[in-house]
Amino acid sequence: MEAETCKRELVIEIPPDVVRKESETIAADFARKAQVPGFRRGRVPRDFILRRFRDAIREEVAQSLLPKFFDTAVKEQHFSVVGQPSFQDLKFEEDQPLTARVAFEVLPEIDLGDYKGIEATEEEATVTDAEVDEAIEHRREDAATYEVVDRPAEDSDLLSANYQGHDTKAPASRLLEVKDGTIRLGEEGTLPQFSENLRGVRAGETREFEIQYAADFPEPRVAGKTVRFRVEVTAVKHKAVPALDDELAKTVSEFATLDELRASLRQEIEKRKRHRIEAESKQKLLDTLAAQKPFPVPEALIEARLEDKLKLAAGQLIDQGIDPRKARIDWPKLRAGFREDAVKDVRNTLILEKVAEAEKIEISPEEIDEVIRGYAAGGDETPATIKTRLTENGGLARLQSSRRNQKALDFLYRNAKIVRPSSLAAPSLPAGAEKKHEQE
Repeated sequence: MEAETCKRELVIEIPPDVVRKESETIAADFARKAQVPGFRRGRVPRDFILRRFRDAIREEVAQSLLPKFFDTAVKEQHFSVVGQPSFQDLKFEEDQPLTARVAFEVLPEIDLGDYKGIEATEEEATVTDAEVDEAIEHRREDAATYEVVDRPAEDSDLLSANYQGHDTKAPASRLLEVKDGTIRLGEEGTLPQFSENLRGVRAGETREFEIQYAADFPEPRVAGKTVRFRVEVTAVKHKAVPALDDELAKTVSEFATLDELRASLRQEIEKRKRHRIEAESKQKLLDTLAAQKPFPVPEALIEARLEDKLKLAAGQLIDQGIDPRKARIDWPKLRAGFREDAVKDVRNTLILEKVAEAEKIEISPEEIDEVIRGYAAGGDETPATIKTRLTENGGLARLQSSRRNQKALDFLYRNAKIVRPSSLAAPSLPAGAEKKHEQE
């Protein structure tokens, strides 16, 4: 119907004799089960059944025959149907063919072209001394301790406090109440208004102040409200960061010296960078394939991907203790914002499935079992329990598909022509060949 889209239509026509036979079969079933006043069950005359239950019988006939004839028609035309077909314009007349127009979507025809040897530019995974210094500072911060001090509070101090929050329009209300809480002055996770109002406070002091929360503040209890806080500070603690020496290395790692720790952190940073750079290169390869010979994407698959993204967003809110139904979120707008990424996700999946098919890439049961064992490691469920649950909810098939697509993506990367700044002056090696050369 529409070559530039995945939408198709068929007209299904079922011969009268087939319709008549199916009607008689269903009518006989009605006659056996129907309870009609004045008749014994199973003794209701056939003509009476056909008149009394005419509409119900016709509905069951259509539901029984149309999907069967549709399946036959799409197999004859070699369509790969996606999503649920829509049966429209049903015509069901006595002694006439049963006809309907069926609207549906199909998987697109994908011409990958030459998918081996695609060129992609890749940056070097270089690590600077400044990046190592930053990682060391994170370790120092993690190892920091807090010591009680008798002085006014400053930024980076930790306050031990009890505090309450009341809606100024309902003073008797108590929106928030925290006992033995902590407030880190001047730090990113602390509301600026708290830091501004509590700088200079001393242990034993109480301060009151108001905060006007924006209407879109993620915590529904205070969003759009002016809240008056009463904060009783019980202790002021100074953050003591350990010295930058070998003792730090012994405290935060298994290494004996600071130089050993720095070398290990450099390797970790380089590994993360290589992983990120490789992921970016793989995405470039998919983008190149998608641009070489564009193809339409089924709306049904896009909608399914959008639903997955919205469920993930809702789950993240729940993890934060926020009810998605009460959150001040414009869900239709959020859905529209997800659409571009959803289309890209589906297109990438279809490309990888095509590559896996072309290269006869499969996932063995042993590979799946290995992944499941990884899921079970450190958890409360056994591999067998996880596998049973995945099998029951369809997760096992999704896992197998995901792993197969990942192997297809790895294949594309191994067979790509990766160009790096250091290789511009020399012939480039395929990604896989270069890795092999490095290992040797």
